Amino acid sequence: MKVRRPKKLFPPAVTAVMFVAAMALLIFGSVEGTRAALTYYSETYASRVQMYDIGVSLHENGERVSWRDYNSSANGTWNEHTGVLLAHMRDDGEPLKLGKTYQEQLSVANSGTINQYVRVTVYKYWTDASGTKLQHLSPELINLHFVNLDTDWLLDTEASTPERTVLYYNKLLYAEGEGVSETPLFADTLTIDDMIATKVHQEVEKSGEYTTITTTYDYDGMQFRIEAKVDAVQEHNAEDAILSAWGKNVTVSNNMLSLD
Repeated sequence: MKVRRPKKLFPPAVTAVMFVAAMALLIFGSVEGTRAALTYYSETYASRVQMYDIGVSLHENGERVSWRDYNSSANGTWNEHTGVLLAHMRDDGEPLKLGKTYQEQLSVANSGTINQYVRVTVYKYWTDASGTKLQHLSPELINLHFVNLDTDWLLDTEASTPERTVLYYNKLLYAEGEGVSETPLFADTLTIDDMIATKVHQEVEKSGEYTTITTTYDYDGMQFRIEAKVDAVQEHNAEDAILSAWGKNVTVSNNMLSLD
């Protein structure tokens, strides 16, 4: 019996080029299309207390990319900006390379005038070209490498999932001029696992004396998304503030925070 095994769409060489192009589109989509970095203060708690001049910023590779600062001197308005992550991860025109480790250094800074405690929530997931989230594709293949865990950042294992990582800075973050006003890094690199290239499924179709095997890459044309959200609460009465704003029981002693 003769067996014919045509590939879907392209011969191997062309398929490889198209896969790289799809992955390049993936990174462009994630940069341009996602709410990649949002910082905010819990307005629920702010409405219950007198709160002035609180502010928090997200820094990426040494640059301030997103911030939300409350300014009591300007009629209680917010000075805010939502930037995008990964915008400068690659040189212009450089395609994304699977398995390559890119610098992605993330930290939090106190950009207000009062001391505070901060929490970071990072989401990573896959979408199709229209932006629809795909639950069946693994967020664990989006490897954002978290650092300084336990020493500076506490991982909330109860709230974290493969898609969501919740971190608490375990020290008081001071206003500028009063002490340390920027945290150590909570992430330092990003790698898209090259196992993506091995994630395929095949369909076998028999027609008379011929067998056709169609191979499809599971991640072909998909987009990855990363969102980082930073929250802050004031130093005063911090345990009650964190419970009210974030629903988390913590203990604060000598300006050190621990998870209950």
